[in-house]
Amino acid sequence: MRVINSIADLRTLARCRVPRAFFEYVDRGSYDELTLARNRADLEALQFRQRVLVDVSKQRLGTSILGREAALPLALAPAGMGGFIRGDGEIHAARAAAACGVPFCLSTVSICSIEDVRAATSAPFWFQLYVLKDRGYTGELIDRAAEAGCPALMITVDIPVGALRRRDARNGLTVPPRLTLRNALDIAARPAWAWSMLTARRREFGNLAAAVARARGVHFSQWVQSQVDSALTWDDLARVRERWPGKLIVKGIMDPGDARRAVELGADALVVSNHGGRQLDGTCSSIRALPAVAEAVQGRCEVLLDSGIRSGQDVLRALALGASATLIGRAWLYGLGALGERGVVLALDIIGRELAVSLALTGCADVRAVDRSILLQTR
Repeated sequence: MRVINSIADLRTLARCRVPRAFFEYVDRGSYDELTLARNRADLEALQFRQRVLVDVSKQRLGTSILGREAALPLALAPAGMGGFIRGDGEIHAARAAAACGVPFCLSTVSICSIEDVRAATSAPFWFQLYVLKDRGYTGELIDRAAEAGCPALMITVDIPVGALRRRDARNGLTVPPRLTLRNALDIAARPAWAWSMLTARRREFGNLAAAVARARGVHFSQWVQSQVDSALTWDDLARVRERWPGKLIVKGIMDPGDARRAVELGADALVVSNHGGRQLDGTCSSIRALPAVAEAVQGRCEVLLDSGIRSGQDVLRALALGASATLIGRAWLYGLGALGERGVVLALDIIGRELAVSLALTGCADVRAVDRSILLQTR
């Protein structure tokens, strides 16, 4: 593509450069993908109030997220298997985030390990935690994140069971990747991707490798699938809070009552999220759930939003309805798949420029002052 000036352009390029199984793992949702569609439709339905003759010559796009300055009111969300979108993908993303002055969050099910990213980057990063059935190993992950200097731990609470993502099953997605006649042709058509994987540090979940090795003889993917814990409760969150010394973020909150309970247990921030439409299909969009959650916590913790953010205008909409910042997932993964580290930087630059223009045209100069008054309607 000669000109790339939107996240949609990066998506188009990534679709050409990443094998279908991995692209659709990122791109699609669960079951009939109703929630996936609602995330976008409800954001797009929010209309801005255009204002004029306001001095917006001195803009401030930066803000504070969990006590640290960020150049934009957003962070790179944790994303499983980023290292299969491009070899060493999580390292590329962490470096891009640091270069752009925003936080990066590493997933439990990343391909690069905590230690890999720590050794390859200079800026501190957040770590996202899935509480595994193996509580001992869960504790080890928490301690490893603390040892790596991660200032924040993000515990994801919306996967007591794994949802059916039909595209993954049809595409035969496995970890590590299994070569078949069908996907061999797909990979052969993408030599740059194949080379990035051949030269990558790892090709399986780096943070979980030690636990799988201890299991002796259990296939990697079987062990990972067996660790999804449907017995996870608020007591587990309390235990994580007790063990973790830094900031605690609870991701997957959609209900005001759950929000209040998380704050009572010591959450420093919540992420209003339906897992990007990848878990409960048929629920409401994250942006629709946001106002009630923000009202419920009444400023006692920071409220972030993810699921569906694809532009600077989406960031502005989320700020208007009560979010202090947003997370982007698919957007940075499209950039990674399209152009590697440079693509992630480009994704952040695109969103930042869109945010600046939209902020000015609504008569605002500071993202910290944005409120509902910039919208014609709120939903």
